[in-house]
Amino acid sequence: MISRIRAYQIGPIKKADIKFGDLTVFVGPQATGKSICLQLLKLLADKRPVHRTMERFGLTKGSDPRTFFDLYFGEGMASIWQEGASNLYLGNSKTSTNLNDYAKARKTESSESMFYIPAQRVMSLRDGMTRPFSDYRAGDPFVLRDFSEKLHVIVQNEFGLEKEVFPRVQRIAEALRQPVEKHIFGKFKLRTDNTQHQSRLILGNGDGGALPYLVWSAGQREFVPLLLGLYRLLPPSRANRRGDIEWVVIEEPEMGLHPNGIGAVFNLVLELLSRGYRVCVSTHSPHVLDLVWALKFLQDHHATSRDVVDLLQIKDTSKIRGIAASVLQKSLKTYFFSPEGEVHDISSLDPGSDDIAEGGWGGITEFSSKIGDVVAKVASRV
Repeated sequence: MISRIRAYQIGPIKKADIKFGDLTVFVGPQATGKSICLQLLKLLADKRPVHRTMERFGLTKGSDPRTFFDLYFGEGMASIWQEGASNLYLGNSKTSTNLNDYAKARKTESSESMFYIPAQRVMSLRDGMTRPFSDYRAGDPFVLRDFSEKLHVIVQNEFGLEKEVFPRVQRIAEALRQPVEKHIFGKFKLRTDNTQHQSRLILGNGDGGALPYLVWSAGQREFVPLLLGLYRLLPPSRANRRGDIEWVVIEEPEMGLHPNGIGAVFNLVLELLSRGYRVCVSTHSPHVLDLVWALKFLQDHHATSRDVVDLLQIKDTSKIRGIAASVLQKSLKTYFFSPEGEVHDISSLDPGSDDIAEGGWGGITEFSSKIGDVVAKVASRV
């Protein structure tokens, strides 16, 4: 298991030293390297499964690193690794790992250890129908194509003959399900429709009416692929986790959602943690950082599981208290990816810190602070 990476001159990242917690949060402006770092982590964790999937879909192009990086990271990323300038250290090793070696497939068997839910997940559905790996261009990022293929298998096989997709009692506990129903789906249920000879996702109400994909809210379109990904990670059997999966990456879980909906999603992230997954999240949401900061505060001040339940504003049950107690034992890390290419550890999230990156939570609260300063200045003149 990868516990630490040190990266130098990789894409927009000039310098990064990241020690992963049980929950690791990445913040920072667009195009500062958050997604590249997470995709890099996926490649490091799952080199053989990545190559095996590429071979399965005919993307084997020899072992030229530039071609491979274009296929894996996405079109235009061929030069992400600069021989002689880029360096990558895993754990506490003093020997640099050459990323070019990861462009070469090896005939060794290994199971997938990371499940990746990308920021572009809305693209995995077209008119409510899932898209297989081969439905994308070769230059589209591997993590999107791979995620979309997994959803395609889930919907067409697992839910193909079953009408109701959400709510499903055996997948998500009632106390975690209720906020999702209330704040994301409202009065509607997520169902499959097979009238076009292929499982298509629709939102149905109790009167038999249906909302097709194109009239869903933006939040519903963003959330449904995330929900299906979570279904894969929360097996209905007695198994706590899915196969050999140890890591989960979720990019921008807040997209399209009201803060109450973001809270409902964050509750599901905490269940992943309680099941023993290590979770990495990238976000632009102050609400997510509020919750992470509050959890860290509760940890530092010896709070109880009931305090966590109060924080999350969900029904107090024995299962929820178990999740809360587990979360109080988890390590929480937060990193800021700066526009200058350096990655800063801001895990304490101290709003009073003299470090602007930490005090402003990686710029997430900066705009609100400036608004407050201007309002206060004008008010003082009244």
